[in-house]
Amino acid sequence: MIVRIMGEGQVKLADSHFAELNKLDDELLTEMRSGDGVAFRRTFHALLDKVRELGEPLPDDALEPSELILPAPDATLEEVRELLSDDGLFPG
Repeated sequence: MIVRIMGEGQVKLADSHFAELNKLDDELLTEMRSGDGVAFRRTFHALLDKVRELGEPLPDDALEPSELILPAPDATLEEVRELLSDDGLFPG
C-alpha cells in the first residue's frame, strides 16, 4: 500500500505491517474520543514514526496514487478527528 504523510512524501508499506500499525491506530482513536491531547500527540507521532520506519520511501518524483493519506505531523487533534473513520486512520 502507498501511504502519503501530508507535507512529507510517500512510502510503500507491506501489508504485513498493518497489524502493528493498527495497534497504534486503535490507541489513537481511543485518545481522540477521550479528547486527551497529550496522549494523542504522543501516539500520533509514534504512529507516523512507525510508518516512516517500516515504509520504503518513494522518490520525490514518483507519481504513485496514495491509497492512504495521513495528516501532517503538526496536525491538531481536531484536524485529525475530521479525517478519522470509525476504524481510525488505517483501514481494518
